[in-house]
Amino acid sequence: MDRAGTVRHYNHSESAASGLSPDRVVGRHFFTEVGPCMNNFMVATRFEEEPDLDATMDYVFTLRMRPVPVRIRMLSAPWATHMYLAVTSYSAVPL
Repeated sequence: MDRAGTVRHYNHSESAASGLSPDRVVGRHFFTEVGPCMNNFMVATRFEEEPDLDATMDYVFTLRMRPVPVRIRMLSAPWATHMYLAVTSYSAVPL
């Protein structure tokens, strides 16, 4: 994502896992259009409030699907032009 939250890059592995094609994701605001289930204090707010962010956490995706446990990594630095949200594993935590 760029600093405004617009998706600029989307990899093929995540596209296959999520069922969302890059055409549906790239150029859209991540937290309001692509992953609104992450538009909360645990994820989106951390990108806004923590300029130097490197955190990994268990999370549950709930949008467009049954609940899917995942592990995510959030990366951001005050000097960087992009922020990163990576799904590092699916089924990382039991429901």
